[in-house]
Amino acid sequence: MFFEVFLSILRGMVALDKKKYVKTKFSKVTRRYDLVNTLGSLGVDHWWRYLCIRELKAYPGPILDLCAGTLTLSKEIVRQRPRPVVALDITYEMLSYGKLRLARHPALSFIFPVVGDAEKLPFSANQFWGASVAFGIRNLADPEKGLKEVLRTLKPGGKFVILEFSRPTLPGFSHLYRLYLNKFMPLLGGNLTGDREAYEYLADSIEKFPAPEEFSLLMKNCGFKKVKYFQLSFGIVTIYTGLKP
Repeated sequence: MFFEVFLSILRGMVALDKKKYVKTKFSKVTRRYDLVNTLGSLGVDHWWRYLCIRELKAYPGPILDLCAGTLTLSKEIVRQRPRPVVALDITYEMLSYGKLRLARHPALSFIFPVVGDAEKLPFSANQFWGASVAFGIRNLADPEKGLKEVLRTLKPGGKFVILEFSRPTLPGFSHLYRLYLNKFMPLLGGNLTGDREAYEYLADSIEKFPAPEEFSLLMKNCGFKKVKYFQLSFGIVTIYTGLKP
C-alpha cells in the first residue's frame, strides 16, 4: 500500500516537472516558433494542418483546439469552415502572440483563447462537436488524462483529430530523418530562437512517443470508437481520429 502511494506521488512530481518545463520552453521560443516549424518542414507543415482539419470539416462549432499555441491550427479550422473555436494552451505567451499576429485577420472573431491545462479542461461535459491538437499530445505529462478529458467534453458523436510527429520506418530514410531531427533541428531552432535545448527536447519527445499502433490502442482504451490513423510524408507525421460513442 505504501509503495503504491509512493509511486503515485512520484508520478505526480514527474508530471508537474514536465508541465513546468514545457511551459517555460514554449514561452521562450514563442516569436520564432512558427518560423522554425515552416523552415524545418520546408513548408509542408501547412499541408499537414490542412489534412488534419479536413477531418473536422463536417462538424459545426464549437470546436476545441488543444495546445493551440500561436493559434495556427485554430486559424485553419475557421478558414475551412467559419465556426466558434475555443483555443486552449497552458502558455499565456503563445496565445497572446497568436492574438497579436491575427489582430487584423477575420478569423480572430471566431477564436476564443483560454489559458488552461489540457489534462484538466475547464469545460463542462458534452460541450464540443469536435476537438483537435497539432504537435501537442506528446507534450502532455499524461496523454491518457488528456484523451479522457477530451472524451468527456465532446458531445456524443463528436470527433477528435490528432496531428503528431512519428518515427519513419522506411529503411535508409529513417536514418536520415533521425540525423535531421537530432542534428539539424537543434541547430536551426537554436540559432533562430536562442534555445537549442528546446529543440533537443523535440527530438527526445518524438523518440519516446508511442508508435501509431500503440497510441491508437490507447485511444480505444480511453473510450474512443472507430479509431483510425494514417501517416504522411513517409511517416514523419501521423493523423489519428476517433469518435465519442
